[in-house]
Amino acid sequence: MKKKTATNLFIYGSLRDPQIFESVCGMSFTRKSGKADAHTLLAEPVFLAGHKKVSPDNVYFYAVESPGAKIEGFVIYNVPAGAMAEIDRYEGKRYEREAVRVHTAHGLVSAQAYLVSHEAMKKQFGDRFHVNLIHELWLRKRIDNFLKKRTRPGDKSIDAELERLAERELLATTERDLVITHYRTDAVSDYFLEHELNRPRPSIRHLYGDPQAAKYINNYLALVVKQVLLNQLDDRIQANFRFELEHMRSSERYFKRSVSLLIALQIINNNISAVEMVMKQCLKTMPFEKYDLIDYVKYAVRAARSLFDARVVETQLNSIRSNFQPGLVPMGCETELSNVGAAVVEPDADESKKEDPAYDCFRYFCDFQLDILAWKSGGYIDDNSGSADRARRQGFLELAPGRLNVALELSRPATACPWLLNQLINEITAFYNVKPHSLHLSFQMRRRQIGKQKILPLGFVKCLLVLGGGTEVSKTGRLWISRMGRDEITSGEELVFARTSQRQWFVGADSDGGGDKTPSSATAYTQQYKFIRLEQRANYEPLIMCLKGLQLAYNPADYLTAEQLKKSAKLRREYEALKTWAANPTEISPKIIRDFLHTVREGLMNEAHNGPSHKPHYIEWAIGAIDMRLRTFNEQVTHL
Repeated sequence: MKKKTATNLFIYGSLRDPQIFESVCGMSFTRKSGKADAHTLLAEPVFLAGHKKVSPDNVYFYAVESPGAKIEGFVIYNVPAGAMAEIDRYEGKRYEREAVRVHTAHGLVSAQAYLVSHEAMKKQFGDRFHVNLIHELWLRKRIDNFLKKRTRPGDKSIDAELERLAERELLATTERDLVITHYRTDAVSDYFLEHELNRPRPSIRHLYGDPQAAKYINNYLALVVKQVLLNQLDDRIQANFRFELEHMRSSERYFKRSVSLLIALQIINNNISAVEMVMKQCLKTMPFEKYDLIDYVKYAVRAARSLFDARVVETQLNSIRSNFQPGLVPMGCETELSNVGAAVVEPDADESKKEDPAYDCFRYFCDFQLDILAWKSGGYIDDNSGSADRARRQGFLELAPGRLNVALELSRPATACPWLLNQLINEITAFYNVKPHSLHLSFQMRRRQIGKQKILPLGFVKCLLVLGGGTEVSKTGRLWISRMGRDEITSGEELVFARTSQRQWFVGADSDGGGDKTPSSATAYTQQYKFIRLEQRANYEPLIMCLKGLQLAYNPADYLTAEQLKKSAKLRREYEALKTWAANPTEISPKIIRDFLHTVREGLMNEAHNGPSHKPHYIEWAIGAIDMRLRTFNEQVTHL
């Protein structure tokens, strides 16, 4: 009898998990040769060329032929025949075990792999596995089915459907995280899905007996209703205009809801009287003592149906297309709102300065699940502590479209279009009925810029402060830079003007055994400018163009950190001079303005590899607007 030999096995799906592999065949594997033994097999990272990995059922992986594609995985060396027999039974009838050649760090290696044919896939799944979007849609459909089973099973009434939609609103970030975490792996088991979704329904009844919280409940409930109206409009826009929206997004790395969110915000803000009537009627007919959070969410879901009009959405979409000016630099924004200003994060501030009669400085934000409901706007309460837990805290209401997970620092750029970013800033500021405070603008750095940044010249910093630092007339009748004058961008001995940070748009798993690593392309460095005063309906488009051009041409570094100031006496002198100037500004010299504008223009004219990304007349418009603002400032300084 012929002796059964061991087999090299290429794995690319669930078997990459060492625990699953061991439970299937009784053996484990490791990538470290020193740990291999009779029970633990040696594994090596490899890829199989000419195939792609798909998961049309969102449960199992399948490898099908695809010229030019490749599948990352592991080769497990010398798998015994008995273990292979168990793996054969595990993989089932849909797969065919075939001989392949996989690429290792040392060359090609022969192995066995479980593959499927296009004919078998089409017979089982139709054409679904050819569609890029199907994984996300299939996952969302399975979430729908879960909610139908959990929420009034079998009840097909309108009220039951409203309750399921309301449940989905309150599970929004769970669904979002499931989509994100399975972006590359695609498959998710029924067990894991139900474990993630089967959570207790959130309640606000614990606040009803709290006299401190009771003063703010109606204001929070009104915000809940308004937020759900926005979410429902966005969902309907996404469902009805998916094709148009996908074709306006130049890359999957951008936030997919920027355009739909903007349209939803415009609809709400343009119909604010009707929206306020909905909120007022809801609170009048549903006193909070008799209802819970789910009831207010259901009310808003029902009311949103009357606000959606496909013709209005089409008009707004056409308007956005006609103004769309995408460049090549991914960008984002953070708007900070606070009814008490910077006092909300000042530990020594007088309590009277912290009195917010509307929301108590957002102490109960998470109690009302607003961190979940406001995820599309990137809603978060920032108390400058850096904490991302859901504990009660007072702080700024911070909105950042594209921020997907605060704890993981996971975010995607909102857009590459300065016009669109400016529109988002204005509509978000108008939507939340809270006083605007500050604006942060982020620009993704190019890889060749990392580690080669330069400190901004003092004159350039002055120009930027004039453009965005909150130029105001002081009580003495003179101009001053309010963001510096009120110590809103100073922290101890530092000036929090610009900071470099690291962001990810995808999170993968990594272990000794397997899983998808986070690809290097998923990590990006951004320069975030934090000096900007946020104002109602201000036009930030020229400033956005200015900062982009400056970053491309000059590559600014952080400004100013304690370490920078400690190392440089020159920077310490400049910092003191800047504080003096901000309190009592003088004219900026024509030469500095010329140099500043030249640098910005140089960056914009070379955005697309030695050429402009935007149309030249658009660039000249932005340069002209910047120039006019700086010259107007000089005139004001002279005459005040």
